[in-house]
Amino acid sequence: SNQEKLIFLIFLTLLAGVFFILSKTNLFISSETNLFISPETSLLILKNFLDNSNDNPRNKIPESGTVNTLTNNETEVKAEDKEFIENDDLIENRVASLKIIKAVYVTSWSASRDDYINYLINLAKNTEINSAVIDIKDWSGHIGYDTAVPQAEEYGAESIRIKDIDAFIQNLHSEGIYVIGRIAIFQDPILAKNKPEIAIHSQSKIPLFPLDSLDPVSSVLFSLSPFSLWLDRLGLAWIDPAAKGNWDYNIAIAKDAISHGFDEINFDYVRFPSDGDLKDMVFPIWDGKTEKHLVIKEFFKYLRERLPEARLSVDLFGLSASSADDLGVGQVIEDAFEYFDYVSPMIYPSHYAPGFLRFENPADYPYEVVNYSMERASQRLSVFKQSHESNSQIRPWLQDFNLGAIYDAQMVRN
Repeated sequence: SNQEKLIFLIFLTLLAGVFFILSKTNLFISSETNLFISPETSLLILKNFLDNSNDNPRNKIPESGTVNTLTNNETEVKAEDKEFIENDDLIENRVASLKIIKAVYVTSWSASRDDYINYLINLAKNTEINSAVIDIKDWSGHIGYDTAVPQAEEYGAESIRIKDIDAFIQNLHSEGIYVIGRIAIFQDPILAKNKPEIAIHSQSKIPLFPLDSLDPVSSVLFSLSPFSLWLDRLGLAWIDPAAKGNWDYNIAIAKDAISHGFDEINFDYVRFPSDGDLKDMVFPIWDGKTEKHLVIKEFFKYLRERLPEARLSVDLFGLSASSADDLGVGQVIEDAFEYFDYVSPMIYPSHYAPGFLRFENPADYPYEVVNYSMERASQRLSVFKQSHESNSQIRPWLQDFNLGAIYDAQMVRN
């Protein structure tokens, strides 16, 4: 009734006042939804009720930091657009001079520090390291430098850590370092908050209490919003993998990165979620019937069609090298062979379950785990090339962090 609506509106007004007081202290934690809700978010509930606004707060999330190696092919690189032509020969020369690429992963935070860049350059001068994988857009959804992508600024996604991206890349190139830019795709809390209509939602958060779905006031409050976002076990939001709006957003970021001189674009988190309450997920775009791996494969195809001459790589779960199914996340290694120059299974022995290859603790046997996985992946690529045109090569991520075992230099080298 109208009286009930008025009472509810008064309640929200009082609630907003309480949260305004909390805004002078710290974050309020909702015990019912396990969401971190800032006071601005609580005020936003009232604003949505009144005018159907989609405003939302933008919270910064810190990021984290492995070794990447590959046997590189020497296929010709062509310029996609006119602005890329001047970089074309330089990229080709760098690639041709590196028969084997050995790269380290560098967060955008690390890339912003002069002392770390000096450390990286010294690595390249004094060790086998000759390449670096630099975060462009990390798992938090933040982009580490100023881009020319309008949506990035609109969403508040730019966190200017690398002040001058052109000078940064030129510096690495002058030292003979091959620069790979990494973009996290479907895990993107910032985009999810700004575009909840293409994000994965939580079924348990949408109907907070029974209301007439045809009631216009109720439809404003309880339509898909930042408050109903599904979160993984780390509290991070994801985008529906079938959402082409997200595909275009990340392609725009990739094109911008190429224009700044990145030699290669690497795509990560290209999958459906793997942890959290998976049964609680609601997908606004995926129909739930199309096989997950076909959704991911369609994205791969879309990427290649819009970046036809770019040098592209993709990261997959390590088990994709040896597993015949899609691991429940839509990753089938053959789906990537057709569209990427390099396919990079993340072969971290610590992530393999006890009993893999009959090892009680696979992390203690990095050579055996990596060798077996690479053999299986190479066999599958060889079979694929018998019936498909592909210049793709396998390029694994290797574990260089202590989990399950102590990974010293000898463990990594093994």
